[in-house]
Amino acid sequence: MIKTPTNQKLLTNVAVVRMKKCGKRFEIACYKNKVLSWREGVEKDLDEVLQSHTVFTNVSKGEVAKKADLTKCFEETKGDQTEICKIILAKGDLQVSDKERQAQSEAMFKDIATIVSDKCVDAETKRPIPVSLIEKAMKECHIAVKPNKNSKQQALTTIEKLKEVISLQRAQMRIKVTTPVRTLNKIKKLLTKLEVTTESEEENDGEANLIILMDPGQYRNIEELVKSETQGAASVQVLNLKEVNDEEEKLK
Repeated sequence: MIKTPTNQKLLTNVAVVRMKKCGKRFEIACYKNKVLSWREGVEKDLDEVLQSHTVFTNVSKGEVAKKADLTKCFEETKGDQTEICKIILAKGDLQVSDKERQAQSEAMFKDIATIVSDKCVDAETKRPIPVSLIEKAMKECHIAVKPNKNSKQQALTTIEKLKEVISLQRAQMRIKVTTPVRTLNKIKKLLTKLEVTTESEEENDGEANLIILMDPGQYRNIEELVKSETQGAASVQVLNLKEVNDEEEKLK
């Protein structure tokens, strides 16, 4: 009977995260697809990410790191393997095969294109832009995905680059600003500086309603400014998250 050495622990079907420190290699064994979820804050349960709270020098061979090396190289943890796992998980390099890397890259590329399609419309017609057209434009711009950044962040920078090759803009959000008439002029001056579009304005019983079209990214700023400028007397209400000229929608 062949015994496995006591400093070896064999694991299968793992995602390996590697870090080099003090001239030595340290690895941890994680569940596939969980590392990025942890880094993005989606997964918070460490046991759902780590296959073992053990630090290795080589996961595939099951070689466990020596306690003396861990204590020396990760002094701040006093050799606590769980805390060391967290450091490696946050700062280490995720090891994936070429095939997995390509699949992840293709999936992220499509995810970014989908987000761009959802957030944008054709600048001239205000109609939605198909994901396939966004993907084609991304290839023309030679946009490469960055696996260490989430898709939403990359989509926002991609939008600016795509403006060079296709006619697109962020879909506008429609809001209603309700304010006492006495503060109406102050609100209108504020909105003029923010370069939003005022669709309509009406007054009734000492109260004024403004219907505004704006970039969704401005919403929080506008809400805070409107409330602070009127000491909370004015309010902001979202009417449409996305103003799109979609003829098919109108036919339904």
